[in-house]
Parts: sequence; C-alpha cells; structure tokens
Amino acid sequence: MRFVFTCVMICTFAFLQFSQADSIRAEEKKPPNVLFIAIDDLRTELGCYGHPHVQSPALDRLAAQGVLFTNHFVQVPTCGASRYALLTGRSPRNSGVTRSNQAFYRGKSALSAEKTAGAQTMPELFRRSGYQTTCIGKISHTADGRVFEYNGSGDGRDEVPHAWDELVTPFGSWKRGWGIFFAYANGRSREDGSGIRDLMQFTVEKDEDLPDGLLAQEAITKLKAFKTGTQPFFLGLGFFKPHLPFVAPRQDWEAISQIEIPDAPHPEKTESSYWHKSGEFYSYNMEFPKTRPLARENRLQTRRGYLACVRYVDRQVGKVLTALEELGLSENTIVVVWGDHGWFLGDSALWAKHAPLERALNSTLIIRAPGVSQPGLKTAALVETIDLYPTLVDLCQPAFRKTEFPLDGVSLKPILNGQKSKVRDFAFSYWNSAVSVRDQSYRLTATLKKGRPASVELYDVSKTPDPVQNLAKEKTELVNQLLEAIPDTQSK
Repeated sequence: MRFVFTCVMICTFAFLQFSQADSIRAEEKKPPNVLFIAIDDLRTELGCYGHPHVQSPALDRLAAQGVLFTNHFVQVPTCGASRYALLTGRSPRNSGVTRSNQAFYRGKSALSAEKTAGAQTMPELFRRSGYQTTCIGKISHTADGRVFEYNGSGDGRDEVPHAWDELVTPFGSWKRGWGIFFAYANGRSREDGSGIRDLMQFTVEKDEDLPDGLLAQEAITKLKAFKTGTQPFFLGLGFFKPHLPFVAPRQDWEAISQIEIPDAPHPEKTESSYWHKSGEFYSYNMEFPKTRPLARENRLQTRRGYLACVRYVDRQVGKVLTALEELGLSENTIVVVWGDHGWFLGDSALWAKHAPLERALNSTLIIRAPGVSQPGLKTAALVETIDLYPTLVDLCQPAFRKTEFPLDGVSLKPILNGQKSKVRDFAFSYWNSAVSVRDQSYRLTATLKKGRPASVELYDVSKTPDPVQNLAKEKTELVNQLLEAIPDTQSK
C-alpha cells in the first residue's frame, strides 16, 4: 500500500509540474496587451524632456522604464486629422486629410461604414484579431468615440466603425461627450448654453470632480475586469487636459504657482507666413487684457495654467500605471503615451497649434514594451505618428493583411530594442496645401501650388524650435535638397 501511495504521489507531483509548465508556456505565448494613452495638446515640456520646472513624475517614471522619443512629429497639427493618421496609419499625402477634424465621418476620406474582410483602423485590426477593444475618452476626434456636434446634435453613431467592443467613457454630471471635454466644475461646460467660457478655473478639491479623474477611475475598473478575462486587451485611454480651457484641481494651480517657470523664449510675433491670430485661444474670457502679445505677467499666468493641467493629467496617468502594476498586468502590456500634436505656449506670440512649425508638430511619445524596449533609452531618431500602427503590428503580430490595407509608416521596434539608431532621414507633416519636412537640424515648410513651392521657409531648429530667422535665401542648396525629399514635389 505504501508503494502504491508513493507512486500516486509521484505521478500527481509530475502531473502538477507538467500542468504548471504548460500554464507558463501558455502565458508566455499570450499576445501582449496594449494600453494606448492619448493626451490632448501635450507638447514636449515635461521633466523627462529636460524641463525641471514641470511636475510630471508619472510620465518621467514611464520614460525611465521605456523609450523616450525627442523627435516625434505628428502628421497634421490639429486634433482630428492627427488622430486620423494615427488610427489609419496613412500619410496625409495618401489620405488627403491635411486639416479636417471631421475626417473620420465626413468627405471623401471618411472611413467606410461597411464591414470589410480585413481592418481599416488600428483598434479594428486588434478587435478582429481576438483582442477586447475598449475606448475611454478621446482616441479619435470626438470626446467619447460617438458622432455628436458640440451642441449635442447628431445621431451618436460610432466615429470609427467596427473598432471598439465597448465605448465606456463616463460622463458624470456633464451628461455627454463634448460636455466632459470642455468641462468646468459642477457639471458646467463651455457647450452647455450658459455662456461660460473662462480661460482658466482651479477650484475643485478632488481629481474625480473633473472628467480626467473619472476617466482614470474607469480605466482602473476596466483593468480589473481584464485581469480575470481570457482575451488580450487593447485599451484606448484619451485624456483631455491640457486642452483648453485650463481646468484642474486647486492643488495643481497652487503647486505650480509656487515655483519659478520660464517665460516664452521668443514672445514676439514671428514673420512666418504661418503665424496666425490664435483664434481658439483668444475666444476664451480672460481676467486680463487680450493683448497681442500678452503682457509678460499675463503670459506667465497662462503658462502656469497649462502646466497645472499637465500636473493634473500626469497624476491620472500615474494612477492607471500603478493599477496596471498592482494587478500584475504590466509585464505583458505595451504602454504607449502619445501627444496628438504640440502646442504654442506664447512662443512667437502664438497659442494653440494650427501651424506647420516645430512647436505644433513635435509632441510627446513614450513607449514601454516589456522584453523589447531598452529602459531609459532617449532617442533623437526622426519618427512620425504613422509609425505607431506598424510598430504595434510588429510587436503584437495581429492578423494583418498588408496588401489589402497598406500602411505608410515604419516599425519602431529596431529603435526600441537598440538595433538601429534611425529609421528614416526625414519626417513629413502637412497643413492645408503646405508640406513640412524635418531632418536632424532643419525644418523646411513649403506651400505648394501644382506641385511647385509657392513659398518656402527654412529654420535651424537645432538652435531654437521657434521660427526666428528664415534661412531659405541663405541656404538655397539645402532648400533644394529638402524640397526634393518631399514626394511629388518639383524643387524648381
């Protein structure tokens, strides 16, 4: 009997060992999850980018764990068109979307609502490949993934057809998508009909008293559900701040108001033909005169408002990343933090975006891919937003039909794992009829007419990102070289 008992115990132990090994192998083969965090209007003014006056500890920590891109450039310096390029992986040269915020559902470049055999957008590809896809906040252009106008009119159809298994953006007391996007305290909104349109407000006490705090809370709830699920997940989490209006908890304003921050390095109006009147910014009610440029003390106050919102949204990112770690999901989850474009913050007497210049085109990009990305790597490689789609395809290996749905970017995996220091020689961006090309030191922007440059501006961005001195007439050889790099452009 003792012999039989011993044999049974040995067999049971062996079975458990093999079962555990099978479980480990199954876990190893499980496709990586994706947490894609989009942050509206986030320029590269963060601690991890070398700005110690900015309080961004969560993003700084993520950058130390992953790869920080210092030369990431968006395709278009406005929300909707930039996100269209992100989600479709198509260059504006091929999609025709060079400005429109309604590109997802209007005009010749709108996504088809008809179901196709493959995938048109990034989240749709992952959904068709067995991922649970969830959207919280602003990933496409609308604040919750549904098509409504600012005033609430519209049919509420999915902005990106077939992309998301669930749209679970919490509305709180603001009741609807654009309400939470343009939110003030206590359920009020720029679009609620009351006429409120203050540039800044810092009155609430709790993070969850404002929409971004609710987004983080909902994301943590979903991560807990994913923990017990059987599918890999693709979670799109789109935070609103630091987009206008500048609204955050009182603690963030008080923290930023107590530190010294730098003024805009070149606060006077530029001679660039792409300078604009900053209509989005000046449409808000201000407690000081709307001068152009703003007086120095007013400019600094406004810059503090932006940085207070950065501090607030950084804290929300930190909460979500902490939950990811505590749930044991971080080791198999790729995290991407992406800014949909840069932002003028009084630089060159400009505010907001909407110009094919360095400040508006350069935005935050951080990628942490467990087992692939080199922790703490800071790369100056020229990369574009359209590179993110092929990068996630490369990292996750979903069932992608390249011939049926071509992508215009390149995978950044060789940068992440240190195999390469660059993937391209130039980065291209678009704005209406203008094309902007960036090499490692210069930015050339040309307005084209029938493929020929009607006007050309060249700036040495290795000295300053601001368009201070147009060198186009002094460096004609370089101008012709950069013009020739632009597809379909005749330099003469």
